[in-house]
Amino acid sequence: MNFLAHLYLSESNTNIMIGNFIADHIRGNRFTHLDLEIQQGIKLHREIDTFTDAHPITRKSKRRLHKRYGLYAGIIIDIFYDHYLAKNWDEYSAIPLDIFVDSVHNLLENKREILPEKTLHMLPFMIEHNWLFNYQYKKGIKSVLNGMNRRTKNLGQMDLAIDDLYELDEKFEKDFKLFFEDLQTFSHQKLKEIQQAN
Repeated sequence: MNFLAHLYLSESNTNIMIGNFIADHIRGNRFTHLDLEIQQGIKLHREIDTFTDAHPITRKSKRRLHKRYGLYAGIIIDIFYDHYLAKNWDEYSAIPLDIFVDSVHNLLENKREILPEKTLHMLPFMIEHNWLFNYQYKKGIKSVLNGMNRRTKNLGQMDLAIDDLYELDEKFEKDFKLFFEDLQTFSHQKLKEIQQAN
């Protein structure tokens, strides 16, 4: 899953949210100096990623994509699934998406001193271009895919995946909704296990 899903699955715990958000920028176990709940958020993020990668529905989504994307198919599906979460946000949260996103931006800005360097580099662009809110729009996803393609020097041709999104929109959305039910159940239980283990 991508940023929005990880933040949502943190169950409104701000420290879990921070850990869940920064986890991709943390190597190995180099996080033991952080607050316990932030550590738990990092662990939850990794559990979510493992569950997502192995799930038969996400694998089916990847197979729907054009073969040209290769190893980048998983990243593309993560982005697509965030699109459907944002698009259907009212089905999952009583807090409007714009208010949720603003609260995330404020949280991260107020915790800059503990954010990894890569997160600090990315954060201004994320806020300026309002990535999380704009995930709900296909033009927002197109912009994200174009950015990812530039950063990977066109190796995955991810900019072309917007065509797959338009062509298979209903199928991808159905995949997402079925998968996200399983993911919510898994994530809630896994977070409880992580918290009880500490």
